[in-house]
Formats: sequence, structure tokens, C-alpha cells
Amino acid sequence: MSEDEEINETKAKEEEKEEEKTEGEIAVVAEEELLLPRDVLLSAGIHIGTRMKTGDTEQFIYRVRPDGLFVLDVKKTDDRIRVAAKFLARFEPAKIAATAARLYAQEPVRKFCEVTGANPVVGRFIPGLLSNPLYPNRIEPEVLIVSDPRADFQAVKEASSVGIPVVALCSTDNEFSGVDLVIPTNNKGRRALSVIYWLLARQVLRERGELPPDKDLPLTIEDFEAKIAKEEEET
Repeated sequence: MSEDEEINETKAKEEEKEEEKTEGEIAVVAEEELLLPRDVLLSAGIHIGTRMKTGDTEQFIYRVRPDGLFVLDVKKTDDRIRVAAKFLARFEPAKIAATAARLYAQEPVRKFCEVTGANPVVGRFIPGLLSNPLYPNRIEPEVLIVSDPRADFQAVKEASSVGIPVVALCSTDNEFSGVDLVIPTNNKGRRALSVIYWLLARQVLRERGELPPDKDLPLTIEDFEAKIAKEEEET
């Protein structure tokens, strides 16, 4: 190899290392932009979808695993939590309602509401709760959060009929009919739901100015997680 060739090869290697360094720096910046470290989000399984996908959710899907599970883009989930928090922070706390028909979502919703001042509607959604003016326990929120549009279909239907905007946690098998703002996430996993609602609560308080940007909630993610006896667990 001539001296010129050696010089060119050395230069090429240095440029390659510089490119790798730049890519690494970009990756670090991207990592720092997430509301929680990527490994925390992944270990909670917020990115794990189902073996079904709808046309609506395709925009949020990152890839499909060899076992057929569709994987959601964590960065897009993070972005949507921020957008949803900004939107929710515009409403009076008492005018926000959050529903959870699924067992694993009920405790996260309760804790979210406890922290933010919103109203929890857990378990079976009583028909007419939003739409029947004669129902004595009717509520009149200005915005509704649903944990799963399929499980909480009655709530979505009534919110749409009375013109209440809906923020929904959606997995790959959900359709967005009646939903105004989607947060793409695993909406069936116990840990995933606790992380998402904890993050959403923290971000809402930060947007309201009630929590400094560098501070966390007084409650932990574990506090948000459903505590369920083995025989009660969902299949």
C-alpha cells in the first residue's frame, strides 16, 4: 500500500469514527428528550402491541416482531403524552373525567385522578352517565380520557354524542372512531398502564405550573400499578 493510500485509509477511518460519534450524540440527545429513560419505558412494555393492527394505528407502528406482535414507536408515544398533557392542562381539573373498564386500568386511573383532581369513572360505565339529562348521577365533564376505546366503547359513544372531546390510550388493535387525540401505547399491560398514567399525570401538573420541570410526583409508578390478587387477574 502506498503512502497516499495509507493516508486516505486513515482519513476515511477517522471520518467514520466522527460519524459514529455524531450518531451517538444524536442518540443521546434523543434519549434525553424522552420523559422517562428508554429502558424504563421498554421494560414496562408500553411499546408492545397486539398481533392485530388497524389502518388507524399503522402510523404509530415501528415494526412487527418475528412472533407477530406489532411494536409501537416509543418516541411517538412520548410525543403524544406531551400533546395530551398540554391539551388537558387547559381544562379545570373537575371538568376532566377518566374511564377504565379494564381491571388493570382502574387503579392507574384512580391515582391519576387523585393527583390531578380529575373525576374517575372505573368499572362498568353506566349508560346515560354523560348523555341522559334525566339520570340523577349524570356527570358533565368537558373532556374525557378513556383507557381503551374498545373496552370503554359506551363512554366514547356518549362523549361523541354530546360533543365532549376524547383522549384515548390506543393499542395496535384499536380503531379511532370517536377519538380526538390518541396516545399510542400498550393499553392492556398492568405495568404499561401504570407508567403511562403516571407520566400523563406528571406532565399535566408540569403544564399547569403545579410541578417544576425537574420534579416528580409524590406518588411512584408502583403506587399507580394495579394491586390484584392472582385469581382476579385478566387473561
